[in-house]
Amino acid sequence: MSDDSSSKPQAKPVDLSDEQVFWDLGESKSYGQYLQLDKVLSAQQPISYEHDEMLFIVIHQASELWMKLCLHELTGALDHIRRDDLGPSFKMLARVSRIQAQLTQSWDVLATMTPAEYSAFRNQLGRASGFQSYQYRMLEFIIGNKNADMIEVHRRDPVHYDALQRMLHSPSIYDESLRLLSRRGFEIPQDYLDRDWSQPYQPSKQVAAAWLAVYHSIEENWDLYDLAEKLVDLDMKFQLWRFSHMKTVERIIGYKRGTGGTGGVSYLAKALELRFFPELWTVRTSM
Repeated sequence: MSDDSSSKPQAKPVDLSDEQVFWDLGESKSYGQYLQLDKVLSAQQPISYEHDEMLFIVIHQASELWMKLCLHELTGALDHIRRDDLGPSFKMLARVSRIQAQLTQSWDVLATMTPAEYSAFRNQLGRASGFQSYQYRMLEFIIGNKNADMIEVHRRDPVHYDALQRMLHSPSIYDESLRLLSRRGFEIPQDYLDRDWSQPYQPSKQVAAAWLAVYHSIEENWDLYDLAEKLVDLDMKFQLWRFSHMKTVERIIGYKRGTGGTGGVSYLAKALELRFFPELWTVRTSM
């Protein structure tokens, strides 16, 4: 029985005759020029001949781009909270939450790399490590995890070091939220409204009581209640991101020390104990 290909349906190209495609861009920038793809797509420079190093580079570069957008949105949200203009901040915080889901999912892709595949090029990384991510540290600082020691690894880069110093000594998004609560008439201790912002945040029973009052008067304080829930979502998604990071590292390198000098999995496990907004979690038990 012969294969009569003429009887099979033939694939047809998309008909563009009724489309007004700009085949000649004239003086306009192209898609690639606008996005500067020549720079973006030339930034993947493996230092080994191992196939899987490209995966490692792309995942981390893409994560840094997502973190850049997180910082952009969080900076905007913080500014709106400072000005008691909460509506726009909700959209920005919700967007960050969606970005965090993308960041968490990226670990699933990286986890396709086996221990043998990573070991083939890991030694060539030297001391390079995600621990040195300037943007990750900025994220922690703007959300509220202040730790001055973390800046020292960036001292060799004056621009990033100075930016981190400024963020370290500025109110976090939680600090500004507590200031907003105070302006709205809730009792926040004075030493939480004007303190050394570079110091780690310490939970307060009075702050917890203020948030509890918000939750007990939702109709009168809907926007503050919505802010609280947006912050909880931010905190929770950050925890999920950290947990996925830890499990991916455990899957690929086990309990080896990290390239940046930390204990690897043991260090990442410590980070899981952190909550950015502790009172927003404890208040749930009190309700």
